[in-house]
Amino acid sequence: MALSEEEQRLLTQMEEALAAEDPKLASTLRGTTTRRLHRRRAAIAGVGFLIGIACLVGGMQVSPALSIVGFVIMLAASVVAITSWRHVGDAAASKPSVRSPQGEKAFMDKMEERWRRRQDEGQ
Repeated sequence: MALSEEEQRLLTQMEEALAAEDPKLASTLRGTTTRRLHRRRAAIAGVGFLIGIACLVGGMQVSPALSIVGFVIMLAASVVAITSWRHVGDAAASKPSVRSPQGEKAFMDKMEERWRRRQDEGQ
């Protein structure tokens, strides 16, 4: 069932008000999170880095200016990738952890026990 023009207009106004009031929530509801945005930027920067390598290598045969351009592209892509990847890590660190400290402790205890057994078997 389609919405009437009045209902569509009201829905649009509500969306705009939500976006103005709480941009983070509106972004999350749209599905474009900052983490996804930074991942995409990092991936594009990786492709840019590969293009820079191609220019660098191709410039060795064509002209030194192309090699310099390739190096600059690689440098810029590296900076963008590193800063974007740091933002991805920051977004992941801000999420609450679902692991309990007791579960991690039990894992470490198991690993220490295995290590002791191996040491005892070796002697």
